[in-house]
Amino acid sequence: MMPDNGNGRRSGFVQFLKFNAVGLLNTLIDFAVFTLLHALGMMNTPAQILSYSAGTANSFFWNKKVTFKDPARDARDGFDRIQLLKFIILNLAVLGISVILIDLFTGMLGLQVLVAKVLVTGITVVINFIGSRKWVF
Repeated sequence: MMPDNGNGRRSGFVQFLKFNAVGLLNTLIDFAVFTLLHALGMMNTPAQILSYSAGTANSFFWNKKVTFKDPARDARDGFDRIQLLKFIILNLAVLGISVILIDLFTGMLGLQVLVAKVLVTGITVVINFIGSRKWVF
């Protein structure tokens, strides 16, 4: 076994920073769509599903091209349907968690919906990064 010289941790940290930069853009899209739909009178759950889906579509593109880019795999395999399927499964699971938590935070804890959404986003970004890094990409 080779000694760890810190490069693995450093590259993982850089990857996490890239993931969060992409995530910031995803979150802006998500929050903009959610806020608009909520202002138009849409209920929390459908607004969350639609807004999260908009952010997720953006996420797949940028995380595949920037955060978890694997030139050798891309050149060899081209478009990876299994990777896309795993990405969709992971994000459906995270969406489910986010819907449940928003409902819990607004209903049981009485938090304002956008405050709940911010807290839920903080929780789900960690779940999504681990799932993306370890399973999807």
